[in-house]
Amino acid sequence: MPRSPLISVVVGAYNAHKYIDEMVRSILGQTFADFEFIIVDDGSTDHTLDILRGYERQDARLKVIANPHGGIVDAANAGIQHAQCELIARADADDIALPDRFEKQLRYMQTHPEVCALGAQMLLIDPYGIPLLETKLPLDHEGIDKEMLGGSGWAMPQPVAMVRRGALMEIGCYRKEYEWAEDLDLFLRLAEHGRLANLPDVLVKYRIHLESTNHTKYQYQIMIKRKLVAEAYQRRGMSMPDNWTFTPRKVLPPDQQYRHWAWRALAAGQLPAARRHALNALRYGPLKRESWVTTFHAFRGS
Repeated sequence: MPRSPLISVVVGAYNAHKYIDEMVRSILGQTFADFEFIIVDDGSTDHTLDILRGYERQDARLKVIANPHGGIVDAANAGIQHAQCELIARADADDIALPDRFEKQLRYMQTHPEVCALGAQMLLIDPYGIPLLETKLPLDHEGIDKEMLGGSGWAMPQPVAMVRRGALMEIGCYRKEYEWAEDLDLFLRLAEHGRLANLPDVLVKYRIHLESTNHTKYQYQIMIKRKLVAEAYQRRGMSMPDNWTFTPRKVLPPDQQYRHWAWRALAAGQLPAARRHALNALRYGPLKRESWVTTFHAFRGS
């Protein structure tokens, strides 16, 4: 009788054809290869499902579940329900796992049974993979929990999280009422079940793009943070501070964001990416002098 794998990788994908290839290849190319790979296609209307079926035929570890479109929570919970392993590695369809991600996280989880969820640092990249910056997330439970109670969903980053399945089952997995901030809600509840930790290593390249939920749903995320944090305080028998406030990150207008990416790509010598960003800046800000200046430099190459 074949032995069960040690890790279940769970990914939800919706209209992710731009980036799904890189994500799948980064998972299949892990130095630790003893895992099952579950991808829930959330009713995609592009070529995502066709791409996934192709990989499914090539690698027996990959199982594709095609569901009607139900949203990020339904897709994640469906993947978890199909998972057979005690350790569940979450990943997003537009990110890239570094080759030693599972190896390092598995080693830590095997030697720290008190930890129910483990994250790591991430390298933020632009839509074309140009490096932007590395995260400096807290490593210990107390630091992570403090930031989460302050409304930060970054303290325990879902795209690089490894979670014990038993803990997920006990707390009821993701909750639909907090969709789009479901990760912060989940990890606040997990923090009440066991210990959280982040590795100091960069293990995922996290892609920033204007179609991501962290951009398109950010205003909604801000609206529900206070409610879910207040609920966490209540569960813990604590009073939420009267002066509790959440300071949102600055979201740049599309033309300004594309100009920023264009200059970063130009500085990195990535001319094709710089030119694509510059043209997008022109598309969103055709009357702005800065967009034309950026485009001039991008096509001149300096």
